[in-house]
Amino acid sequence: MSPAATSSSPEATAAPANPRSRVITASLVGTTIEFYDFYVYATAAVLVFPILFFPSDDDTASLLASFAVFGAAMIARPIGAVVFGHFGDKFGRKATLVASLLTMGIATVLIGCLPTFNDIGWWAALLLLVLRLAQGFALGGEWSGAALVATENAPKGKRAWYGTFPQLGAPIGFIIANSVFLAIYFALPHPDGPAQRSEEFLAWGWRVPFLFSAVMVIVGLWVRLKLVESDTFAKAEKTGAIRKFPLGSVIRGHWRALILGTFIMLATYVLFYLMTSFTLAYGTKPTLEAAQATAEATGAPFDAATYVPGLGFGFTDFVIMQIVGVIFFGIFTLLSGPVADSIGRRKLLLWVTGVIAVFGLLFAVFLAPQLDPKFTGALVQAFLVLGFMLMGATFGPMGALLPELFPTNVRYTGSAISYNVASILGAAVAPSIATTLWALAGGSTWLVGVYLTGSAVLTFIALWLSKETKDTEYETNIGEATASR
Repeated sequence: MSPAATSSSPEATAAPANPRSRVITASLVGTTIEFYDFYVYATAAVLVFPILFFPSDDDTASLLASFAVFGAAMIARPIGAVVFGHFGDKFGRKATLVASLLTMGIATVLIGCLPTFNDIGWWAALLLLVLRLAQGFALGGEWSGAALVATENAPKGKRAWYGTFPQLGAPIGFIIANSVFLAIYFALPHPDGPAQRSEEFLAWGWRVPFLFSAVMVIVGLWVRLKLVESDTFAKAEKTGAIRKFPLGSVIRGHWRALILGTFIMLATYVLFYLMTSFTLAYGTKPTLEAAQATAEATGAPFDAATYVPGLGFGFTDFVIMQIVGVIFFGIFTLLSGPVADSIGRRKLLLWVTGVIAVFGLLFAVFLAPQLDPKFTGALVQAFLVLGFMLMGATFGPMGALLPELFPTNVRYTGSAISYNVASILGAAVAPSIATTLWALAGGSTWLVGVYLTGSAVLTFIALWLSKETKDTEYETNIGEATASR
């Protein structure tokens, strides 16, 4: 709280420059769109893009090309982190938040307007790649800016709780995105089975989720344009702490925090992608028996020795199970804030990370197919609920912890780089690593769980080597070493 808030001047009784509702909405809407975009694109990358943008005689090659474009955003994210971090630390958080949201919104909506391969050939795939890179670039600066708006405007003692609101965008984005796809699934005629690819869906239905993001972007821009800079950033400007080149300052003076922040975030990213992308692929892939029966019915060749089986759930059934789990994700994201404010971020995350490590060793117990399909479903639902509870408990405090590792004059750059480099180490490679380990284990998930446990061990070490940031004072931690230029 600024000194003026404790004085007897008229300003002491005035409403804060950024009311709580505005801070929460401004920090929440961008990350909601970020994760909404991820889920929408990930679903379309499986159902639509291989057919409409990367057609070939080899279905696997088409799918891999689609996922390659999906992964391209991860490459652009660190670049966006550096660029938006630079301007956010030099000129303020508001302008960069507006720019990142506008860039992301335009790119997402334009994907929904793209012509397909049948219209313009391979130019369609190139345009999709360009827009995906634009999304990744914008997302590189989105999270950190949203986290800074939340935490730099938080009342004393409630920074972690305020920091959970940008984190809440993940479960909200998941629920909105999958609800839109489920609504389209039930509204349009479609063939039986999980693919939900009807003529109507391929012609125009897939565009609706991308175009719908425009609604959230408009709301987000309306709120963010009303923001003013926090007292913390204003004080850094007045004291001359703002740097001409924040990236150089953060690398020279805060390299240890960059490394620790990256690995502190690692297990969170791995868990997130395993609970969403991997479980969806594993849960909906046909069982060995079902695949054999389908091959026999169609006369297609089938090699049981090389087939990697899944659990055989229908797409809609499994997505609904995931949505149930994601509800707990949201609840525990919010609950983690007050706990982190009370006992500290480091202490809470050490306990949660330890439980994540144990949880990884239980993959084969929860995800093994049982003789009774209902028992299989019950175990998988329990797995999803527990995994998403842990996701909320580890993801929630990150909104406060990563920004608190850095002083005000490099806070945007430092937290953005840590968050987005962790996305490469934990998110970009997680689906391919998990899929490879799944195949190596012959359809079992125990190696995938070991992978999560290994990531949790690295995060635990990083947390152990770090210091508690709960009592960090933003008002004084503006970057003393750079106060005089």
